[in-house]
Amino acid sequence: MTDRPSYSCALPPSRRAPEYGAVAERLGYKRIWLFDSPALYGDVWVGLALVAQATSTIGIGTGVAIPSMRHPMVTASAIATIEEMAPGRLTAAFGTGYTGRVAMGRRPMRWADLATYVTQVRDLLAGRVVEVDGGAGQMIHAPGFGPDRPISVPIWVAPSGPKGFEVARRLGVPGVVTSGLSGPDRGGFAECGLLAMGTVVRPGEDHTSRRLLEAAGPAYTTGIHALVEYAPDLIETVPGGPAWKAALSDRPEAERHLAVHAGHLCAITERDRPLVEAAGPAILQTGWTGAAAAIGARFDQAGASGVTEVLYTPAGPDIPGELEAFAAAARSA
Repeated sequence: MTDRPSYSCALPPSRRAPEYGAVAERLGYKRIWLFDSPALYGDVWVGLALVAQATSTIGIGTGVAIPSMRHPMVTASAIATIEEMAPGRLTAAFGTGYTGRVAMGRRPMRWADLATYVTQVRDLLAGRVVEVDGGAGQMIHAPGFGPDRPISVPIWVAPSGPKGFEVARRLGVPGVVTSGLSGPDRGGFAECGLLAMGTVVRPGEDHTSRRLLEAAGPAYTTGIHALVEYAPDLIETVPGGPAWKAALSDRPEAERHLAVHAGHLCAITERDRPLVEAAGPAILQTGWTGAAAAIGARFDQAGASGVTEVLYTPAGPDIPGELEAFAAAARSA
């Protein structure tokens, strides 16, 4: 029988992230991963430092850091700082930056550039001299100002297609963060994290439940935001979609992405609330939304496909309650 994946959580950096990290640690979560979208949330590295201080055993990770936001030396120094604060607890995962870059009007990075960056960061952590933008750099921290090199922190990537998985294999990373189950290119990694959004449906709830709407709504609207970038014609088929799309004309076209991606995975904006109200039963199809037993079954399905860790992204006004309900579902038979 396939082992059931462990359960972790993925959250935006915020002033309450340390509190949520402590809750997740108490509930048996393996790791707390923090997003890296500077236009939307707090700083990922500051957030991880605060979570590290508020906890003692739970793993912490970047879910996922965007290379183009920072010089490789800045990232290597941040990794060293967190590793010194919380030895052995950090995993640094990197991605091409769908949300983080699109929310600033940029397309995701090229995979070749991500591969170069990850190689540079790993070499810096190993203590090597690395050329970046024509200049030679090396971690030359004196004793007491950073851990001794080499610094052994697992480096993962977040591939989203064949090219991404090809780069992940070429880099020889020990783990990947993914958003889907299927595909022959996804196997062969020691660890595989799967993003899971939605909410545990409580007994007696349906699509009219206010709690459910608030908890699943951010994930539901984030899916619609993605349509703007990849399949804009499909917005016409979404309940409330045509009116929502038409209302975007209140922003200049060059600034429209700012209106589209506000609230990504964390809040229902006033612009997006009509979408949630119009969703009807479709809200129940959001991500992993379902009763506890159904979520338990999805854990088994994920394990059978090679997933070793499910990264739950809770939302709504009661994050501790969402974390508790999901942990119980993860442990259910």
